[in-house]
Amino acid sequence: MNYSTQCYEIAVTQLFGFGPIKTKQLIEAVVDIKLIFSLSISELAKLTEINKPILQKMEREAALVWSEKVCKSIQKYGINTVFYTDSKYPRRLKQCADAPLLLYTRGDIDFNDSKYVSIVGTRDASDYGKRICNELVQSFTGTNIVVVSGLAYGVDIAVHKSCLQHNIPTIGVLAHGLEIIYPSAHQNIASEMIKTGALISEFPPYTNPDRENFPMRNRIVAGMCDATIIVESKYRGGSLITADLANDYNKDVFAFPGNVFDENSEGCNRLIAANKAHLIMNGEDFMLKMGWNLTVKSPVQKTIFPQLSEEEQMIVELIQSKPEINIDSIAMNLKMPISKLSVCLFQLEMNGILKPIPGNKCQLL
Repeated sequence: MNYSTQCYEIAVTQLFGFGPIKTKQLIEAVVDIKLIFSLSISELAKLTEINKPILQKMEREAALVWSEKVCKSIQKYGINTVFYTDSKYPRRLKQCADAPLLLYTRGDIDFNDSKYVSIVGTRDASDYGKRICNELVQSFTGTNIVVVSGLAYGVDIAVHKSCLQHNIPTIGVLAHGLEIIYPSAHQNIASEMIKTGALISEFPPYTNPDRENFPMRNRIVAGMCDATIIVESKYRGGSLITADLANDYNKDVFAFPGNVFDENSEGCNRLIAANKAHLIMNGEDFMLKMGWNLTVKSPVQKTIFPQLSEEEQMIVELIQSKPEINIDSIAMNLKMPISKLSVCLFQLEMNGILKPIPGNKCQLL
């Protein structure tokens, strides 16, 4: 039976006992991918130096029959494919040894143009985390940056929404087939993303969003980007897996610090403390550390403050209006006891918002 090149490319991803690394060995040994399915086992063994018993278990015909069904499904849902040897395949991802052989895609974007940045974090994003997402993404306005995330609840969807709001191309990497959107609540956002960005997955249609698929998805999020930014993360979480993968791939990793008593900041704080992530406070910090000389500068590139109490907000606003004011004058202006003011100032200092300076004064960072 005659199969299309696309069917052969899909089939090669389903050979029994062959993961991405071993399959790449097969592909590199033959002139044409079709030969993997037409050569005898002895011929393949000679070309590839892979043991015959392993090759005999590949189930080549079953893989081809299955791939034909997948080809019909992707035509039905308007899904495209990008194979490992294709010039359109993400070059950054291709450098990773365990990169998937084939990507299913929806949308039309150049995976090898621009600067690619992944932004990820907890599914239980706080107002602080959402504010970081919005101000960070807004700081990319007018730059040549594409933002990648996972379309999950929390930080991921906040990032994608901000990208749409500020006209930043964004890509969602999914852990299931592209004929559905999970979670379904993000269907409308996903539809908008496709117009200027893309949805991608290594999983064929009708693959469910099973738990084990998400760590696999995370390696694409990390691998296809120049850098990964963690906004908020608990002590354990998928975003920390993404950070570890990015470090393994020798990518730059960044994290926003947070309140040491907040579980949503524990993961980021630990990454920074272990020198597994660079500390950043805003988009300008990130771009400077990346050495990206971007001429467009957003007016929102300022320190991102955590959620402030009413008293802390009054202190910050007073210091902003009167930079030379001393602590005694702050207490008098705000009619606040020195004991209470000292506690507020300490908290603001711990959150990286101000620092004490000579003359019994404080300076905003």
